[in-house]
Amino acid sequence: MTNLLEMATSIVSAHASNSPMSKEDLLAELQEVYKALSAMEKGVVPVAEQSALAEEAVVPVITKRKAFGKDQIICMICGKGFKTLGRHLSAEHDMTPKEYRAQFDIPRTQSLAAKSYSESRRQMAIALDLGAGLAKGRAARAEKKAAEKKPAAKKAGAKKAAATEE
Repeated sequence: MTNLLEMATSIVSAHASNSPMSKEDLLAELQEVYKALSAMEKGVVPVAEQSALAEEAVVPVITKRKAFGKDQIICMICGKGFKTLGRHLSAEHDMTPKEYRAQFDIPRTQSLAAKSYSESRRQMAIALDLGAGLAKGRAARAEKKAAEKKPAAKKAGAKKAAATEE
């Protein structure tokens, strides 16, 4: 207890040496610092800090309208600009894009990549003809589906013919 009290006293005295404080202010700050230090020693985050952290997480640094620009996306948590937010969110804020969207009420249809970046990637895909494989795959699936329907139609036709003969 004396160790915490000594630390609190040194912190408050350092603060008081730089800014003028009344007797009541000194006592109030000493109690506040002591509470914070004892909570830290126990491994508990003080309630005041928890509510401050919760408020901090909810309040965006920038509006949604300004965050989604043509050349960059601005992180609504820290205010830094990027071409895409996915990696930044996981590395810096330990958050998934789904959590980010939920926190700031961003619709799923809103891309977390800059419009110019998305467009350049699209043009590159067109230039490399990456859609050709997709078209071939879709055609193959359609043929397979049509082939599966034909035997079923033949069986139904055979049943009708057998029924009319009887």
